[in-house]
Amino acid sequence: MSSPVFLSDMLFSQGFGTRRICHGLVQQGLVKIDTGQGLLVHEQTDLMIEPYSGMPFMVQGVLWKYHAKAYVLLHKPAGTECSHKPSAWPSVYSLLPTPLRQRPAKTGLQGVQAVGRLDQDTTGMLLLSDDGQFIHRMSSPKHHVPKVYELATEDALDETVVKKLLQGVVLNDDPSPVKAASCSLVGSHQMQLTLTEGKYHQVKRMLAATGHKVVQLHRSRIGELVLGEQLQPGEWRWLSADELSVLTRKQ
Repeated sequence: MSSPVFLSDMLFSQGFGTRRICHGLVQQGLVKIDTGQGLLVHEQTDLMIEPYSGMPFMVQGVLWKYHAKAYVLLHKPAGTECSHKPSAWPSVYSLLPTPLRQRPAKTGLQGVQAVGRLDQDTTGMLLLSDDGQFIHRMSSPKHHVPKVYELATEDALDETVVKKLLQGVVLNDDPSPVKAASCSLVGSHQMQLTLTEGKYHQVKRMLAATGHKVVQLHRSRIGELVLGEQLQPGEWRWLSADELSVLTRKQ
C-alpha cells in the first residue's frame, strides 16, 4: 500500500498531464476510483486516497490501473524507430498511450524509455520502463541477460557459420572477438542466436563478419520472458509481478 496522496497527485504520477490539468480532471468529475462498490465518482473534490498496485481507476471513460513504476512489454513492428526524435520512421513511443509517454521523471526525459534499441526493420520484444535501475539491470552487459533472436539470411547457412559465431568473430570497429552464447540452424536460411550483450547492430554485424547478410531479424525472448503470440505487432501490455520478478532475479 502506498502512502496517502491527493487524487490529482496520483493522476500526475501516472502521466495524465500537469498538476493543474490533473486537478481540473478531478474538479470536472472526470475521474472515477475504486470505492469498494465499483468505480464511482465520490465527489468532485481532490480527496486523499491510498493507491495500490493494480488499483483500477477511470479517466474520461477510459479504464486504467495504478502502477508506481511502469514496466511494459511492446511487440515492436517493422518500420519503427526506438527514438523520441525519429529521423525517417515513426517512433515506437507513438504506439503507447499518452499517459505512458508523459509519466513524470527526475531525469530530463518524460515517460517510459526503451530498454536498449532495435533497428527500424527489426521486430519483436521491446521492454520499456520509467525505472532507471531496471533499465540498467536489463541493459548492462555485466548482468548477462540473454536475448534470443530469430534471423533469416540472404544466402544459405551451414554449421561452419554456427561454429564461427560460437567461437567469436571480430567486428569492424572492435579488435576483441564477440561470440554468441548459443546458436543453432533452424532452416537453410534461418538461425536462432542468443546474445548476452548489446553492441550496435550486433547481430547483423556478426553475421556480416561470416559473410552473410541478415534480411529478417526478430527478438523473441529476453531472459526467461518469451514474447509469444498473444501480442500482435504494435500492441503492448503491462508486465506482471511474476514476470518482473523472473526478469530481475540474479542470473
